[in-house]
Amino acid sequence: MTATVLLIHGGLWEPMDAQRFWGAPGITDGLTAAGLTVLAPDRPKHPGSWDVEFDALSELLTNRAEPVTIVGASNGCTVAARLTLAYPDLVDRLVLAWPATAGDAEVDTLTLAGLLGRGCTPGDAARLLAGDTLRGTTDAELAGLARLPVAVLPSLMENPMHQRATVDALLQLVPGSRELSGYPEPPRPDFPPYLDQFVRSIVEFVN
Repeated sequence: MTATVLLIHGGLWEPMDAQRFWGAPGITDGLTAAGLTVLAPDRPKHPGSWDVEFDALSELLTNRAEPVTIVGASNGCTVAARLTLAYPDLVDRLVLAWPATAGDAEVDTLTLAGLLGRGCTPGDAARLLAGDTLRGTTDAELAGLARLPVAVLPSLMENPMHQRATVDALLQLVPGSRELSGYPEPPRPDFPPYLDQFVRSIVEFVN
């Protein structure tokens, strides 16, 4: 039976969607060519809370008979983790790729300014920014991911929004988790030379 991968793109109240994050860089086609079934939905563009995102994507899992591997990217890692925790029988592997850094004063200030500048209300912005190592989750919840294979994929070149410290914290929080090779984030212009390597990393983890 063909394995299925659910790709959850990054962004938070930004002009980002699955096509720009996974499709245009060639990831969707690469994983399909490697024999995987790929689900790549768009996240809600202007969510007032992480519950809104969870509800929008949970429909992809509730009617499935076979489990999936979830690959969350950047702020999409929050949704990926919450889906994995909520549906333990429907998610058998999890990749937290380029996890968005939370709890850093400078990063949170910049992220808040971006949210407010795009029309997010202060109350909704506060809810979206709340959490521990990953926004919208607690570290105690993340520790519960130890029941399944979990991989953390860092940014090849550390940057304020995707810091090495976040990767290290997740590896410590989730017993048995492992680190995959780092790559540039797909929307970046320096990603294309790494496409084949990235696809191989995901395929090998799934299998």
